[in-house]
Amino acid sequence: MKLVLATAALALATFLPPAASRAADAICYNCPPEWANWGEMLDAIKRDLGVEIPRDNKNSGQAVAQIIAEKASPVADIAYLGINAGISAAEQNLVEPWKPARFDAIPQGLKDADGRWWTVHQGTLGLFVNVDALNGAPVPACWADLKKPAYNGLVGYLDPTSAAVGYVSAVAINSALGGSLDDFSPAIAYLKALAANGAIVAKQTSYARVVSGEFPILLDYDFNAYRAKYTAPGKFVFVLPCEGTVSFPYVMTLVKNAPHPETAKRVLDYLLSDKGQLFWTKAYLRPALPVAIPQEIAERFLPASEYERAKSVDWAAAQRAQKAFSARYLAEVR
Repeated sequence: MKLVLATAALALATFLPPAASRAADAICYNCPPEWANWGEMLDAIKRDLGVEIPRDNKNSGQAVAQIIAEKASPVADIAYLGINAGISAAEQNLVEPWKPARFDAIPQGLKDADGRWWTVHQGTLGLFVNVDALNGAPVPACWADLKKPAYNGLVGYLDPTSAAVGYVSAVAINSALGGSLDDFSPAIAYLKALAANGAIVAKQTSYARVVSGEFPILLDYDFNAYRAKYTAPGKFVFVLPCEGTVSFPYVMTLVKNAPHPETAKRVLDYLLSDKGQLFWTKAYLRPALPVAIPQEIAERFLPASEYERAKSVDWAAAQRAQKAFSARYLAEVR
């Protein structure tokens, strides 16, 4: 009888797909395969460390909400978050203070002093444009252009009350149009105008929807636009709006009482290794550490003079302002 059971179990294991026959070694919340080339990064982690991490399509706000819901019995080991969400998670005691190897080399302003979060890379917010899907409209150059009738129904952005890139879009617009973190009136008025012009609001990362033409224009980061421009079929461009924009750090955190802390720490160290940081440059992200961007990659970015329009932001202050902005957005725009 034991032999029959063993033979049956062996046969079943033979036909099970790998994902079903092997449990995850660690869990990362908000590591979506279509975002920042996380899919290839997770493949590299499996190849180089032997650590299996499932893909996860949450956004930053959803990741933090899930960690809160699971606080009594954590599921996630690490989380990848926009810096404002990372600050929020730290303030809510959802993450473990821990400093990865090379923590000291991360510039000030891009890390929490106690190691509750730290930057792995940055992107600059602008317009990710599928030129072939514009229906003859010109490539926009400025934020103001998107309110014109020619772009009716052609513009998309992520929900600014949940997704980090959505809130960064609001901060960028507000700053470019003369607002401040104490007054989001310019952004609210602008987003109301976009809504009147048929703007589409998404909850999840929408790279594939731009490539397919569903979103001809998406308020998104440079790294996604460059990825499409140089790897996807079709014609894609990235626009830094003439009025100005902002750059934004993305951070890693170690979840408090993570179920696989030692494995998680190996992964977090890997992301700050030369190999991990160099990987981000190949995905058109600016690494947190001073790793040289290969010349052939650097040449694919817009000129440095264009990036001079990207302003610095006090993201801790922006995080404190987010609740009031979200309340206004829900009341006045959505």
